[in-house]
Amino acid sequence: MAKMMDALVKPGPVEGLILTQVPVPTPGPGEVLIKIHKTAICGTDVHIWQWNGWAQENLNPPLTVGHEYVGEIAELGQGVTNLTVGQRVSGEGHIVCGQCYNCRTGNGQWCKYTKGVGVNRDGAFAEYLCIPATNVVPIEDDLPDDIVSFFDAFGNATHTALMWDLTAKNVLVTGAGPIGIMAAAIAKFSGARSVTITDVNEYRLDLAKKLGADRPVNVAKEDLNEVMKELGIVDGWDIGLEMSGAAPAFKQLLDSMMCGGKVSCLGLMGKPMETDWNTIIMKGLRLQGIYGRKMFETWYQMKAMVQGGLNLEPMITHRYHYTEFEKGFAAMISGNSGKVVLDWTTKK
Repeated sequence: MAKMMDALVKPGPVEGLILTQVPVPTPGPGEVLIKIHKTAICGTDVHIWQWNGWAQENLNPPLTVGHEYVGEIAELGQGVTNLTVGQRVSGEGHIVCGQCYNCRTGNGQWCKYTKGVGVNRDGAFAEYLCIPATNVVPIEDDLPDDIVSFFDAFGNATHTALMWDLTAKNVLVTGAGPIGIMAAAIAKFSGARSVTITDVNEYRLDLAKKLGADRPVNVAKEDLNEVMKELGIVDGWDIGLEMSGAAPAFKQLLDSMMCGGKVSCLGLMGKPMETDWNTIIMKGLRLQGIYGRKMFETWYQMKAMVQGGLNLEPMITHRYHYTEFEKGFAAMISGNSGKVVLDWTTKK
């Protein structure tokens, strides 16, 4: 009889998740079994909870969800020799083919055959997770569990922000969701002259200021052009980080960039939008789409920044036992939260 474990499962094409028992996975050749310590709720998990259009298109329930986690290796599959049982780890949530052009030229983040943990295969909102050993990221002792639990999302922010040289630059971040807030923190930590972040959510704008943003701007109440004058920015922002996935914010960012400016685009639009290509062309803007994390450069950058003093502790606004997952999702859906961490180290 298979050993069973608790897991948060999307049971079918309905709103919400259920806490239920599922079999503990068995690691096959080249795989590892990870005992989960902490997980964090991502915006993607909220989409899955709400069963929106994106979730309907990408998920095939029933499925154990979740992809932000930290834990320890519980079992090694055949042929795994570079890891040890009891070793503290996290893992890259995109499982790539390893054989396509991008994988073989060091750009696995663009693998067209990617399978997402907690999206296309069972995920980390469970007592145990099974992934390929090649996706495992060892975690040093000086990195706190709660912080590492959301390294996946921190990695999105890191990849977006560090696409460009930020030193002495004026940076505009559009969208103060958790990833946007972390991107602003990274920009300031990396030597930006000024970091401005826009949104209409006062709670998250306040949180962004705690994480290092110089000038949070509620665009429903303030004129961004006046803020530019206040900061002594004459020609526009040097670097733009589009994290909102909102068409009006993207247009405002493009209009506010200096000629020759550089823009990272992470926010996914809910529906197709019109883009003013003339602005992009006439300003000579450079736009870079961002997906996931660089495999695996981003993971080294994340660890180094936290070890070097980047304080992400204020990002964690709610902590719950995994059996209280409904409270965690309610906090995320409310918009009045940073990162929400679930504890899997004990049973209730």
